[in-house]
Amino acid sequence: MGDAAGVGPEIILKSLQHSEMHDICRPVIIGDMSMLERAKTFVGSEVPVRAITEDELTDLAEDSGTVYCLDLDLLPADLPVGKVSPEAGHAAFEYLATAIRLAMDGKISAICTAPLNKEALQKGGHLYPGHTEILADLTGTEEYSMMLSAPNLRVIHVTTHVGIVDAIKMINPERVYRVIQLAHETLRRSGLENPKIAVCGINPHAGENGLFGYGEEEKVIPGVERAQEEGIDVVGPLPADTLFFRAVRGDFDIVVAMYHDQGHGPVKVLGLDAGVNITVGLPIVRTSVDHGTAFDIAGTGIADEKSLMEAIRQAVDLAPKS
Repeated sequence: MGDAAGVGPEIILKSLQHSEMHDICRPVIIGDMSMLERAKTFVGSEVPVRAITEDELTDLAEDSGTVYCLDLDLLPADLPVGKVSPEAGHAAFEYLATAIRLAMDGKISAICTAPLNKEALQKGGHLYPGHTEILADLTGTEEYSMMLSAPNLRVIHVTTHVGIVDAIKMINPERVYRVIQLAHETLRRSGLENPKIAVCGINPHAGENGLFGYGEEEKVIPGVERAQEEGIDVVGPLPADTLFFRAVRGDFDIVVAMYHDQGHGPVKVLGLDAGVNITVGLPIVRTSVDHGTAFDIAGTGIADEKSLMEAIRQAVDLAPKS
């Protein structure tokens, strides 16, 4: 459910009003039943919602249209809407921790997350930068990355939720190589036999051979060359200002971005309702919306559910089929 003080409960209900969501999976909400009941009044939903236990997960009706909720009952019914809340931040962590445990145990096929609020998460006692780091920690994953998917563009990140100065310090040939490798393996599993990968430079014009800053020669190129030696179809570093245009045009299957905003900006320009966040490298499937908790419109019922619907579709596509 994500942070229940935000738009998560609303977009969940709006998504699950669409019959196609029930046609492709059996959706189960891990969260608070009281927050769903409240959100029903915000969005005018008449979708039936039923609380279930973990024991019932394997015996759910496939086509009933009912929304099932594994009710953790962590929040008061009068939780303030649209405000940072330590209680909501703690609950968001517990929802995700429960989902991870169920996925690791094979009781659910994939996880799709509604947004959480990072300030609320930390005020709730969980000192993580976001969902991705929680997932990595609780699954014992060391090599992972955030991949954003939008129409005609996929982006994977070398660094994510850190300041730009710290991000540049964190970039090194080994990490660049590992992310290229993750991109290659992920796209091969999705059906692309030999994906074309392009790597962004750190500086404007990819440094222009040292004229604009430093870092490409020391931090990026050795990682790219190592991947090339292993037969991966990768080029770079290339200037980011033109690379994303080329990727959308179809020259490349995925772009390796060096830091958060370098990769997020182009995806979000293509539309917040179209972007999906996928954590690659995990032993389980996790997708997410590519937007935040939208506290400014929480409780109004106007939040758009399209990104969540696309995230659910991609979770289904990536989930084990056995």
